[in-house]
Amino acid sequence: MTKLSQYLPILEWGPAYDRLTLTNDLIAAVIVTIMLIPQSLAYALLAGLPPEMGLYASMLPIFLYAIFGTSRVLAVGPVAVVSLLTAAAVSKVATPGTSEYIAAAITLAFLSGGILLVLGFLRLGFLANFLSHPVIAGFITASGIIIAVSQLKNILGIDSSGHNLSEIVVSLIEHLDKVNWITVIIGVATMAFLFWVRKGLLPLLTTLGINIRTADIVAKAGSVAAIFITTLIVWSFDLAERGVQIVGDVPTGLPPFSLPSFSIDLWSSLIVSAVVISIIGFVESVSIAQTLAAKNRQRIEPNQELIGLGAANFGAAFTGGFPVTGGFSRSIVNYDAGAVTPAAGAFTALGLGVASLFLTPLIFHLPKATLAATIIVAVLSLVDFSILKKTWQYSKSDFAAVVITMAMTLLVGVELGVMTGVAISVLIHLFKTSRPHMAIVGQVPGTQHYRNIMRHEVVVDASVLTIRVDESLYFANTRSLETRIYDEVAKQPEVRHVILMCSAVNSIDMSALESLESINERLKVGGAAFHLSEVKGPVMDRLNGSGFLQNLTGRIFLSQHQAQMEIGLVTA
Repeated sequence: MTKLSQYLPILEWGPAYDRLTLTNDLIAAVIVTIMLIPQSLAYALLAGLPPEMGLYASMLPIFLYAIFGTSRVLAVGPVAVVSLLTAAAVSKVATPGTSEYIAAAITLAFLSGGILLVLGFLRLGFLANFLSHPVIAGFITASGIIIAVSQLKNILGIDSSGHNLSEIVVSLIEHLDKVNWITVIIGVATMAFLFWVRKGLLPLLTTLGINIRTADIVAKAGSVAAIFITTLIVWSFDLAERGVQIVGDVPTGLPPFSLPSFSIDLWSSLIVSAVVISIIGFVESVSIAQTLAAKNRQRIEPNQELIGLGAANFGAAFTGGFPVTGGFSRSIVNYDAGAVTPAAGAFTALGLGVASLFLTPLIFHLPKATLAATIIVAVLSLVDFSILKKTWQYSKSDFAAVVITMAMTLLVGVELGVMTGVAISVLIHLFKTSRPHMAIVGQVPGTQHYRNIMRHEVVVDASVLTIRVDESLYFANTRSLETRIYDEVAKQPEVRHVILMCSAVNSIDMSALESLESINERLKVGGAAFHLSEVKGPVMDRLNGSGFLQNLTGRIFLSQHQAQMEIGLVTA
């Protein structure tokens, strides 16, 4: 890979583009376009924005990602969780439905794009690792619940508001006396239809003898059929006059050129939300991209993905859109439809452009209940309560992180929920590493292996104490190490050699080095020598650069067996 192609991955796959690849990409683009039309409209409404902004956010961003992104099949655009985060962030600074609200959403996309680009150029993709999988799973599950419940207002034909589950539920209850039953029938029927399409239509079509590719296209078009049928019903019976909320006038044409606001006050109000959206979007996107890439033995470069997503969000900001990222459902559809290169996404953008030019007048009478049903069916696939059982069985600390993240997201809000999840993950890691597992080890008879005396039948020498610490040594756990060594030596006055087995120690910071020096001096006073065994190369390099080795009362051994042979009892 050349230096230029590292930043422009299109130069890697573009020269090999051929007619077969074009055909596959075009077919995939048709299928994804059919699915994205209702999704784009729906996610714009979820974000509290005009529906056309969903289409705008699905055009230029896809083109830019095709140029700068490394995934061959990732489909970029508005997604449920990011749309929810957008609504939560922008509603704090402007009233939904106002020009200020739209400007804030565009500015949020700009800030998110800038943050992603900076992280990408600085090669800081590793920061996303601070979001553990259990925390992400808990956050997405809670977000899915909030999104689904928030859309009940459109299913019921009533007004409601709120940024968390309790506020939304209370608001829904307060307005239940204004339920529009015609809207309820449309919404419930649409949900039932979409659930059936997702689960039962494809098997039915294949049973009828239709080939799998055609049947798949028809099944993916289920949401479009729901839009067509419900729009026709509302128009035919003039249901808008009977209280059914409709999309109304959607401007025809391609995305307009737009500029974000450069107000310092607005930036300061949105910057934290932009960071959260950027990190969440990046983690979700890269997870999807890596999963799909693995199926085709392809490679994803996370730092370049930051640049690709950053460029996509910049594109959204300058074409009247809002924050975007890689979407799970559309990427899966793109992959299943046979997409080979990012050009499939570019063709999808062209299809959406055609829809924006010619089809928007046809959705004037589209009921909002239909779009709400589309969102609910899509996000319920994100809700995964199995993570609670898995974490409870495997790790109580991870379970606590998931529960706290879900609770904070549901009861307080999505932004604070994810930030709490990150904080809990870091605190749990610090707590665990501050109390590292340490074991006294002995020789497994007849072998060169040394294991925990509490788990295995081993041979030990009363004059030799070997402690294995299963963690890197740093400021948070050095006190634990000191205490353990001093306690064991106090219990065994015959000990003349203490060996610190470092097979699991990947680093030693300055605080830990000072602790080792203290241990060395204290053991020297007590008449015991201090030794290290199985020290890794990078750790040894750091120790060589200090004065610790010159003052060490004992020796550095290549292996624990060598140490035991030279200073202790060894079995045959």
